[in-house]
Amino acid sequence: MTVQGKPRKAAIAAWIGSALEYYDFFIYGTAAALVFNKIFFPSSSPATGTLLALATFGVGYLARPVGAFVLGHIGDKFGRKRVLVTTLLMMGGSTFLVGCLPTYDQVGLAAPIMLVLLRLLQGFSVSGEQAGANSMTLEHAPEHRRAYYTSFTLNGTQAGQIIATAIFLPIAALPEEQLLSWGWRVPFWLSVIVAVVGVVIRRTLEETPAFEQEVATNTVARMPLAVLFREQWRDVLRVVVAAVIASVSTIFTVHALSYAVNTMGLERGPMLWVGVLANVAAVITIPLWGRLSDRVGRKPVFVGGSLGCAVLMFAYLWSISAGDYLLIFLAGILMFGVVHSATSAVWPSFYGEMFTTRVRLSGMAIGTQIGFAIAGFAPTVATAVAGTGPGSWLGVSVLTAVVCLVNVAAVATARETYKVPTGQLGLKLPAGRVKV
Repeated sequence: MTVQGKPRKAAIAAWIGSALEYYDFFIYGTAAALVFNKIFFPSSSPATGTLLALATFGVGYLARPVGAFVLGHIGDKFGRKRVLVTTLLMMGGSTFLVGCLPTYDQVGLAAPIMLVLLRLLQGFSVSGEQAGANSMTLEHAPEHRRAYYTSFTLNGTQAGQIIATAIFLPIAALPEEQLLSWGWRVPFWLSVIVAVVGVVIRRTLEETPAFEQEVATNTVARMPLAVLFREQWRDVLRVVVAAVIASVSTIFTVHALSYAVNTMGLERGPMLWVGVLANVAAVITIPLWGRLSDRVGRKPVFVGGSLGCAVLMFAYLWSISAGDYLLIFLAGILMFGVVHSATSAVWPSFYGEMFTTRVRLSGMAIGTQIGFAIAGFAPTVATAVAGTGPGSWLGVSVLTAVVCLVNVAAVATARETYKVPTGQLGLKLPAGRVKV
């Protein structure tokens, strides 16, 4: 028997929560690209300082797999709602404290050490956010509209990036002295509002019908991780490899911004606006791609988006090297706002549909966060590959294309799931059979 869920309420809660959570996460990336090399690593050369600052952005991804194991277990054993409230509290607190940190000039080496520790806490927190929100929304959604409703989780993520980048637009326009002394701290302090609003919204969520049915029938897994790795380890591995597509996002958001401002000498304001407008386009296109996926399948949309990113990253980074703002805006919006949105719209449903209800949150969290951990260091690897010359864009473009092709290979090996009933997701049935 199918229990009627509340997909609109779940989608709205996922959208708002993800927007607030990823506001916190991405203001760190923007600050790492623009100011952290000067206030936390000033004794290094400019190039080394930038590399170290971007490495602290990647460090947050190291904590993601650890958080995925812990929060995945909690979500599959005790419910999705508990995870969603916990993640916002941890994220809001750690982000606020980043804004309170003393600089290297004030306390020396202790400053970057504290920065790294708080970044680790951010990464631990965010590891359960998307998997929890995706599981919540997927299990509330009608069977024929799962991609559409779950796409609002990633839609909220893009909105969080818009807010994070938009907050930095007036901050980046401040005189250098004010920017480095107090200006950069303001977006981090605003996380207090993020945490309060987010927790109030998340506490009104109802648990999913699928999880409540497991509780009622006493079929909740006592050890979800043991069940996951005994029965569905191949799906976890597949998600890990596919999730590396997030490198496109981190290279676009962090490396390209740093490359434009620190290497090519382009103005901070216009480059921040590229991110804002690309994410505005993504907010519009993500639910459209999700709706298309519900009609034609997950794999065609996902593969098309990945291949498009492989090609368009060449155009975007070349336009930055050429210093042509018109081409920068066109290529950036097309690649990230339109084409990359196809992958963002599909993976929340596609990954979640690989797993049964008993281990869905754990499977999604562990698979995606290990993949995202790899992607988190993509800006650092890209910066190392690029070097310092204006022609360094080519190596980074090739790196991105390889990542996209790896994603395509992983997606191609997965089963198509858009027509599988929700109650049968993750079950290993003979080909051509549907359990009734």
